[in-house]
Amino acid sequence: MKSYRDLEIYVVSKKLAIAAHAASLTLPKFETYEEGSQLRRSSKAITSLIVEGYGRKRYKADFIKYLVYSHAECDETIIHLEFILETGSTKHIEDFKNLVEEYISLSKKINKFIQWADEHWNEDQ
Repeated sequence: MKSYRDLEIYVVSKKLAIAAHAASLTLPKFETYEEGSQLRRSSKAITSLIVEGYGRKRYKADFIKYLVYSHAECDETIIHLEFILETGSTKHIEDFKNLVEEYISLSKKINKFIQWADEHWNEDQ
């Protein structure tokens, strides 16, 4: 890997953050500033933490720590999406359900990457 841009979890998380941002702007005005704001922050944090962790890739423990933080933000994003769905705050139910499924898939990918990095990451990369 020459760059964090080569990581599938980076590519997917960035694409989903942009989709989550756009979806949050379809919420009613009161939710745009409440749950929508939380959704935008947590979804973007996933990608940001992957990038920050990659910047520390020389130190395996730091790299993994930031990947774990990224995984936690992914799970937080899922709960914000579920809150939006379960409170009836959106008319775009299918769009939000699809985002939940895509974030669940991303969560699994991040988890697998953490396991791989823990077992195989070479600190001299």
